[in-house]
Amino acid sequence: MNITPRYLGRGSWLARRDPRLLVLVVVLFVATVSQVWDGRAVVGLDVIAFGYYALAEIPFRDVRRNWIAALILITIIVLVNTVLTGSRFVGVVQHSFFAVPLFGTPVSAESLSYAVTQWLRYVAMVAVGFPVAFCVSPSDFGVTFARLGIPYKLAFAVDLTFRFLPSLAVEYQQTIDAQRVRGYAPASGGNPVARLRRSVPLLVPFAVNAIVGAEDTIDAMDLRGFGTGQRTWLRHLAFERTDRIVLLAFVALLVVATVAGFTTTTSHSWTPEFLIRLAGG
Repeated sequence: MNITPRYLGRGSWLARRDPRLLVLVVVLFVATVSQVWDGRAVVGLDVIAFGYYALAEIPFRDVRRNWIAALILITIIVLVNTVLTGSRFVGVVQHSFFAVPLFGTPVSAESLSYAVTQWLRYVAMVAVGFPVAFCVSPSDFGVTFARLGIPYKLAFAVDLTFRFLPSLAVEYQQTIDAQRVRGYAPASGGNPVARLRRSVPLLVPFAVNAIVGAEDTIDAMDLRGFGTGQRTWLRHLAFERTDRIVLLAFVALLVVATVAGFTTTTSHSWTPEFLIRLAGG
């Protein structure tokens, strides 16, 4: 497979850190954000997340589509979980604006505040997670997860996944170009079933090439004796002083969020007063 994840953060401050740090930061930050529901505290976590993301120096033009796709997915999840279902607010006094047609779910000051908070939480997680994909050298994924204590077979599977998905995208585009040379016109318009039928000239060779590529990878691994004994890694990873400081900072953030969840109201949803007044409360 000659296509690997784009190393867009090459040379950045985060790219110079031990790659295990980037993975551990994601785990610690997700655990932190999961405990916070007060929108004011979540905004602070977003500031931290994007400050961390800025250290990756990832060109926005190269990840614009990634951000758009992530934000669309987040928005859909938030709409379904809060605005449409509203199950979290059953039995709770709400300052309602209106009810969603067909669903009958009330859109209230509380549900809007909760939805915005949830949206901001997901965005913060994405901002912290992106550097793992773009600031870790493609050749370091396997050793990174192996050094974190994950079984080497699973670590190698993660490494292959990061390499295989971009390869599939390029393979699909090459299939389209090859079929166009043969007079194929990409499917557009019509009902989904008709479009799917017109996509068969793309899907069949694409699936066959993907299977052949996977078989080649399996054969190459078998020839090298993969799975017959414990694997060693040429790449040596070691935490530097800066890595330890950053890791301790995120551990401290997790501890603060955990303690605050028991001693303050950060674990409860917060509704701004102006929304309540707009709803006539």
